[in-house]
Amino acid sequence: MLKLQVRDQLMMRNKIRQLLWLLCCLPVLTGCIGEDDYANDPRGNFEQLWKIIDEQYCFLDTKGIDWDAVHDEYSKLIIPSMSNDDLFDILSQMLYILKDGHVNLSSASRISYYDAWYQGYPWNYREDILYNYYLGSTNSGYRTSAGLKYKIFDNNIGYIRYESFSAGVGDGNLDEVLYYLQICNGLIIDVRDNGGGNLTNSSRIAARFTDKLALTGYIQHKTGPGHNDFSEMEPIYLEPSNSIRWQKKVVILTNRRCYSATNDFVNIMRSLNNDNEDKRIIQLGDQTGGGSGLPFSSELPNGWSVRFSASPHFDKYGKSLEDGIKPDVYVNMDKILEEGIEQGDIESQKKDPLIEKAFEILSE
Repeated sequence: MLKLQVRDQLMMRNKIRQLLWLLCCLPVLTGCIGEDDYANDPRGNFEQLWKIIDEQYCFLDTKGIDWDAVHDEYSKLIIPSMSNDDLFDILSQMLYILKDGHVNLSSASRISYYDAWYQGYPWNYREDILYNYYLGSTNSGYRTSAGLKYKIFDNNIGYIRYESFSAGVGDGNLDEVLYYLQICNGLIIDVRDNGGGNLTNSSRIAARFTDKLALTGYIQHKTGPGHNDFSEMEPIYLEPSNSIRWQKKVVILTNRRCYSATNDFVNIMRSLNNDNEDKRIIQLGDQTGGGSGLPFSSELPNGWSVRFSASPHFDKYGKSLEDGIKPDVYVNMDKILEEGIEQGDIESQKKDPLIEKAFEILSE
């Protein structure tokens, strides 16, 4: 009873601290710089966008970006007579320097989007192989509950596929899924190609994999216009679910397209491992894409919206998660399949090397 009271007190203090910081920082994080500050012309829109990023974006110094030099370079490209399309292109190119998938410029007709965080890397996922060889069809192969697809393989390994953290998952769904999978010797959670979504779903699912209050990381908030004007690191705790929980081994499958809330989920799950014990939760595949900055939005004089990272997130050791999380076991699916083709191994083309490696780990 005493442990429960202490845990509840810690959770309450943590929630109160985070709420107070959010309330204190709300004007900085969510308030748009007034549209009247700059004229609604190419120069005014450029200057306001530059200022928003200069004062509110949270990774300028972390990424070693000389934003003043960026201003000087792109300011020369702004001319009074330029079209909206030309202005949009130049502003987008300026934002690409941030190398941040959470940074977008949106107009009524266009959205700029930085995607190099996954382009050019091994895909490490083949939907055709997953369904043809492993899952089968919905009427005979696997079950679906809310956004979760799940199955028990013949080797008694459980499998959950979650394609987007935007897909709502309730406690009732998790109860049914974990009750069905409880006979399994181990569990695969496949979040490859999951680009993120709702952080609440991330925490709700992860809470089923711990039996005690767990420190999962830290967050900071911008407190002023300076590049290093941040609050102290505020701890983030995960409270265990009061319902069905999984305490056996887990392998999480990831690739470079795991971003934002998915990056958060992988971090939370990894943080549940005890430092002085063998890992119960193992990340397998490729590094996640990152995206740890909590995004906020502002507006330019012409009505275009800009979204940007404003609150940096760190793991439980204080390390930034912005650039992604490296796996415990690296597997390059693309390379393995290519080698199989070169060797004339037709059978290897039917299998997913990440799932097969997970089988091996969970069978040890």
